[in-house]
Amino acid sequence: MIRTLDARALGMDAVVRALERPPERVAPEIRESVDAIVEAVRARGDAALLEYTARFDGFAPVSAAALGIPPDELEAAERSLPVDVRAALHYAAERIERYHAAAVPKSWRMTDEHGSVLGQEVRPLDRVGIYVPGGRATYPSTVLMTAVPARVAGVRQIVLVTPPDPGGRVEPTVLAAARISGVTEGYRIGGAQAIAALAYGTATVAPVDKIVGPGNVYVALAKRRVFGRVGIDMVAGPSEVIVVADGAADPECVAADMLAQAEHDPMARALLITDTEPLVQAVAAALARQLEVLPRRAIAAQALEANGALIRVDTLDAAVELSNRLAPEHLELLVRVPAVLLPRVRHAGAVFMGGQTPEVVGDYVAGPNHVLPTAGTARFASPLGTEDFVKRTSIIEYSRGGLAAALPHVRTLTRIEGLGGHGRAAEVRLGSGPRDARGGDGA
Repeated sequence: MIRTLDARALGMDAVVRALERPPERVAPEIRESVDAIVEAVRARGDAALLEYTARFDGFAPVSAAALGIPPDELEAAERSLPVDVRAALHYAAERIERYHAAAVPKSWRMTDEHGSVLGQEVRPLDRVGIYVPGGRATYPSTVLMTAVPARVAGVRQIVLVTPPDPGGRVEPTVLAAARISGVTEGYRIGGAQAIAALAYGTATVAPVDKIVGPGNVYVALAKRRVFGRVGIDMVAGPSEVIVVADGAADPECVAADMLAQAEHDPMARALLITDTEPLVQAVAAALARQLEVLPRRAIAAQALEANGALIRVDTLDAAVELSNRLAPEHLELLVRVPAVLLPRVRHAGAVFMGGQTPEVVGDYVAGPNHVLPTAGTARFASPLGTEDFVKRTSIIEYSRGGLAAALPHVRTLTRIEGLGGHGRAAEVRLGSGPRDARGGDGA
């Protein structure tokens, strides 16, 4: 069901090679389809949206106006929910807001020794789009994780797009989450056509400045295609978890956490890395037992067989080093004293510390974002956060003394680069360069 790898015998490099996924291969016809959809929406706008929504989602409204989700539909969806569901959404939203509010980037200034003022102005984006997938499951948590940070960052227009069912219905929990989190507009469109509409705009959907949120291969390719026209957060891959555990770890907890990732998708990755041989055997047995009663057993079993592993190493330090080389989306330190290992963790999207911190709390209610870098991109990328919904503008205000001190260095550097006009732009302010276009000497 799940393979075991012994890094002591194989060596670290061999284990990393054994865990490598083949390079992403997308069939040419899928790429061509995405290109055609994006170009059609760009050229034909609403007409193309209606065509693709009917073709791919089975929903054929009489006009593009019916693609919109009015505010009263969001309100009605929230009212329709059972009390416990509504309470859970509000609980999660409040914790996500509290966490992200603490991390909002701020404008700042500094004054140098000459009295020149330097700094940055941080301003929210005007309008962002959030993509919330449908398909295998319902994802109100993704609405909260994308829209709440945008609102906290100060974005005034937050646009939800999500695929409808053939009747045009969107899952009420998704709509309720949209209302709770501060979404200002909603549209029942999905796939590459939704991404194209957000990027280029149509008569019904105004364009946005940035698109965030996960999706299938069509959505991912469309986000790549429109990048540059708009910003994007990241191109997300399959979910993944690494559990670093010692002999004190409960094998039932380890197995449950691995299965929580494996049930996402047949391409999901779930790994245990441990310095304790008995734990390897105990987790293998626990996986088999728990898999028997898992509702999404077929998906999880496929993921474990294709992408899972139980890995034995010499020491916990070696376990963390192997994890760093894989740079996982989620890393659990299920060890006696996780704080000892944390300083050695260089690459991970999110780190879950100790036996009472299952990764699932991060998916839903802890507060930090669950939109995380995957496929090793935690080497250079970060979780979605308020900083993704703002932009920074540099502020430079020189004093006369500051410009005088800088002038000799400006002259040297502009001479080296052969850009005399650059140097004169500084000289003319201090009376040490030409004052007219004919190039006469300055007074």
